[in-house]
Amino acid sequence: MDVHSQEPFWLLKNGLLHTYPSLRQPISCDVLIVGGGITGSLMAYSLVQAGFDTVVIDKRDVATGSTSASTAMLQYEIDTALHELIPMIGEEGAIRAYESCRDAIGKIDQLVRKLKSRSGFKQKKSIYLAAIPDDEEFLRKEYESRRKHGFKVEWLNRASLRKRFGLAAVAAICSSDAAEIDAYHFAHDLLRASVAKGLRVFDHVEIKATDYEPNGVRVLTTDLALIETRKVVYCTGYEAQEMLPEKVVKLKSTFAVVSEQLAELPPELRSVLLWDTQSPYLYLRTTDDNRVLVGGGDEPFKNALLRDKLIDRKREMLTEKVRQLYPDLPFIPDLAWAGTFGETKDGLPYIGEHPAFPHSYFALGFGGNGITFSVTAAELIRDVLQGKKADELQWYRFGR
Repeated sequence: MDVHSQEPFWLLKNGLLHTYPSLRQPISCDVLIVGGGITGSLMAYSLVQAGFDTVVIDKRDVATGSTSASTAMLQYEIDTALHELIPMIGEEGAIRAYESCRDAIGKIDQLVRKLKSRSGFKQKKSIYLAAIPDDEEFLRKEYESRRKHGFKVEWLNRASLRKRFGLAAVAAICSSDAAEIDAYHFAHDLLRASVAKGLRVFDHVEIKATDYEPNGVRVLTTDLALIETRKVVYCTGYEAQEMLPEKVVKLKSTFAVVSEQLAELPPELRSVLLWDTQSPYLYLRTTDDNRVLVGGGDEPFKNALLRDKLIDRKREMLTEKVRQLYPDLPFIPDLAWAGTFGETKDGLPYIGEHPAFPHSYFALGFGGNGITFSVTAAELIRDVLQGKKADELQWYRFGR
């Protein structure tokens, strides 16, 4: 699947930070990770630190799929509002899912510091705007639900939004538990640190056949290299739908535009991540080199050709949205691209085992929380492989 079109900003900004060899000889390992994007990189780091002999393979250059197209806004808010998720899966599961995403942001902060990563991590406030006046009631319910269950949130009325953030909207929820990052750079930093601890990485490796045997899995590549492994972890994101027997995700196309560099960013814009209540929602962040990045305009994914034909129109639409929010901001579009992502029925990821794939696990962080869900997946799957209980998997299981 073509998961993005045109060259996304992060890939152009960073270039190919590192390349890895293809695989031409037979190898064996404890765990084979399929997919070397941000999810696979977090998984590899977690497993290598736990002492597993781990191999990562990717059919592209590492992290040049969905990871390079990600806007990488780190928020604990799931695509399904907390007050709507609770009646869907129960109070315990909904609150834990939100808490896991919140905690994941702090864990990423710790990893960035430990690795001395230059991936542009910065803590931000998350501003969840009412897109239209009629959405204020919905937003108020969400605010009350989060506050009731221990999340630190602040209610902003029209006057507060105008005074503190220069925004013209009727209301918003403000949370301090948010951040931004360059996911492409961060994935490479994680892999580099893991390789130093014994991780083996091979790119441009495609799977030709997979045999699930009583004591493990045998994977044959298109170059006829054999990989023998005790366990497989699939970190293939939205492309995993192609191998699953049931439909678990609706694929969507999303669009993003990044501005030219600004001489100076307004402080009230530099300190926040913005998103709103419209469907599909608009989202906006800044970058560490003084650009404004805006995304949204989601459409049902049909094929890459039709998606790509929409880029010019979506660039104009998203540019106009920024100018409406910030009339005095000299937003000049520089780059525009499209990516493919997935929505699940409850906004939650799919993490864990699948009955059709013995000795295997999936780490599929669908939706707007792919990176934070990937932190959770890396910990839960590591725990299972170590023989520990991972009760949280019940809310992310297949067939739920």
